[in-house]
Amino acid sequence: MKSHRHTIFTALLAAALFGITTPLAKTLLGNVSPFMLAGLFYLGSGTGLGIVLVLRRLPARRGNPAAAQESAHDPLRLAELPWLAGAIAAGGVAAPALLMLGLNTTPAATGALLLNLEGVLTALIAWACFRENFDAQIALGMLAIVAGGVLLSWPGAHAGAVSGIAPGALLVALACLCWAIDNNLTRKVSTNDAMVVACTKGLVAGPVNIGIALAAGAHWPAWQAVSGAMTVGLAGYGVSLVLFVISLRHLGTARTGAYFSVAPLFGVALSLLLWPERPAPAFWLALALMAFGVWLHVRERHDHAHTHEPLEHTHVHRHDEHHQHEHDFAWDGAEPHTHAHRHAPITHSHAHYPDVHHRHAH
Repeated sequence: MKSHRHTIFTALLAAALFGITTPLAKTLLGNVSPFMLAGLFYLGSGTGLGIVLVLRRLPARRGNPAAAQESAHDPLRLAELPWLAGAIAAGGVAAPALLMLGLNTTPAATGALLLNLEGVLTALIAWACFRENFDAQIALGMLAIVAGGVLLSWPGAHAGAVSGIAPGALLVALACLCWAIDNNLTRKVSTNDAMVVACTKGLVAGPVNIGIALAAGAHWPAWQAVSGAMTVGLAGYGVSLVLFVISLRHLGTARTGAYFSVAPLFGVALSLLLWPERPAPAFWLALALMAFGVWLHVRERHDHAHTHEPLEHTHVHRHDEHHQHEHDFAWDGAEPHTHAHRHAPITHSHAHYPDVHHRHAH
């Protein structure tokens, strides 16, 4: 499973980019409506990734087929669009709306604490609804990571935390549920071009959230705030989501969600750099818990005889042990490449994660 270690790094990098978005958002908020800020984040994500997608197609137009093949992807299939639409509706539209409404009546510390529900709910849905495998070690690692996140946002002596539990806290919890649903639905389209998936989400969710902000009476901010928010959104919502989708493809939903749950740690670390102060003891304990949880996940070795059922899909691949197929078109031997291909039934044994080729029952 050493070949998957780079994907673990990818998931942690996605968490880092998303985690630093929170303190950067704090510097941008000022007079900008929270809905407007969320919309600008998504719009920056969609616009920036859209520009990259256009630039990526230039090699083909300039007569460089080898470079074009390296980044070629088939378009989303019609049967996959409902999954993507559901993910956008849940995570890009419903979740931000519920979060903003909930934070109106919920103390910030309590809201931050409740946001740790996303990782737990993501794993529970993956395990219960999509039958993703897990064992005691993975469950313990998830528990340690979430416990670290709870410590980072624990209100401590803030007396107002408990008083805000209802009904605003319920809305925040529902937002976490929507993001958890988003994560699991996104897995259904994770074999597609991650950049297209992230770009589509940004270009839909951005205008929707901006529309909500304008309808609620918000004003369009100054161009400096707009450019700053869109730049942060490109990194924290765009590039982060691209890396997240790639991780889903190779690690499965629950494990990717667990790694992504360390995002608050990066946010707190950046906050301490922006607003220097001595870290509280809880920070170091949270760091230890999250490191322990990640270590448990990294050292996982899931190895048993398993059978691959017949499967047909499209994604970027090399001709490894899972892709020993013939081509019904002229192929120049270039790898990686993308085309619709069929997996014949095969039974073998090797270490694996619940990736797109190993979603079998146990």
